[in-house]
Amino acid sequence: MKNRASTVLSCIIAMLFLTSCGGSRNDKLHSPLWSVRMAESEMIRNPSLWMVDFVTEKKWNYTQGLMGLAFLRLNEATGDGAYFDYALGYADSMINENGDIWNYNMLNHNIDQINPGKMLFLLYDRTKDPKYEKAINHLRMQLETQPRIAAGGFWHKDIYPYQMWLDGLYMGAPFYAEYALRYNQPRDFQDVVNQFLIVARNTYDPATGLYRHAFDASRRMAWADSITGQAPHAWGRAMGWYSMAIVDVLDFLPELQPGRDEIITIFSEMIDRLSEIQDPQTGGWYQVLDRSGDPGNYIETSCTAMFAYSIFKGVRMGYIDDKYLATAEKAYLGLIDNFIITDSAGLVTMTNICGVAGLGGDPYRDGTFEYYIGEEIRANDPKGVGPFIMASLEYEMIRKEGKRD
Repeated sequence: MKNRASTVLSCIIAMLFLTSCGGSRNDKLHSPLWSVRMAESEMIRNPSLWMVDFVTEKKWNYTQGLMGLAFLRLNEATGDGAYFDYALGYADSMINENGDIWNYNMLNHNIDQINPGKMLFLLYDRTKDPKYEKAINHLRMQLETQPRIAAGGFWHKDIYPYQMWLDGLYMGAPFYAEYALRYNQPRDFQDVVNQFLIVARNTYDPATGLYRHAFDASRRMAWADSITGQAPHAWGRAMGWYSMAIVDVLDFLPELQPGRDEIITIFSEMIDRLSEIQDPQTGGWYQVLDRSGDPGNYIETSCTAMFAYSIFKGVRMGYIDDKYLATAEKAYLGLIDNFIITDSAGLVTMTNICGVAGLGGDPYRDGTFEYYIGEEIRANDPKGVGPFIMASLEYEMIRKEGKRD
């Protein structure tokens, strides 16, 4: 593993200039930078960003927001304008001059639809187009009327009343915090912090040291425990969303903000526990974390990429001990060795991604072990590809800074 990592480092240094200056698609498909190779492959599979997630028509959705942010970060890292244009093209196709967003309905109170707003901050910074700022303000207005449980946490959606899902922290909190920082609304920082603490208190399972997918404050849902309101299991990607939300929101919270240190403690303890249950063969994590290794369970690559990203960034930013780099590196290189396929033309495919999982709805999702392992498994789902690009960028930054040999 160490020799492989050293080889990657030497290639990264040799290729940084080439990638920063563009280069042909063939050059980039064969770049030693996996961030570039995966992004280029995605642009071939999906010539427009709205096409990701196997959709047939444009929609304002969290998956496009996830991928758009990954591409904008790749643009910042490489200087390649093609990645900026890829994200910009999606935003331009979705937002009119008044800042109105295509097929977005604020009154649905869907926290997922806040997530694409994160890339609008970067697009506005670069273009100064007022429509992006107007759209940002529209999304922020949703949070003013977003229903809350009694403790103050945001509902996940109107159709999921009284429920907080770990997923929702990634969808809404980093946007909320960045808005508060940019528009000088410091009183909102405590509300952001509280979202993390409320969901942690109500989803933590002391028997496993993990966090359940969600909780229902009303205890009415059939999937919810009658005493705790918790979902039955710790779903890998739900904890992945939560871990990414933490390392991203800390970019915007003031260092002396009450509760910030508590969030970092939650993150540190979470990573410590995840290190204990990491699969020793592949470096990955299982679809259902609290049933790791059980028959039918499988190594799920979106949560593995999310954890790798979160750990790399957590170490780089000083939130957790450097010792966890070994955990992240094992996960990241394990993804490449076991779950990334490259064809003869250099096109990269990421396998073993859970397509989707949720709770309730119609047809009803009961949150059982059998439910989670029975959901569709597919390749090149953006919920895996986006975090893989982000994890690659973090890995490349860490190696450039010399934190790893």
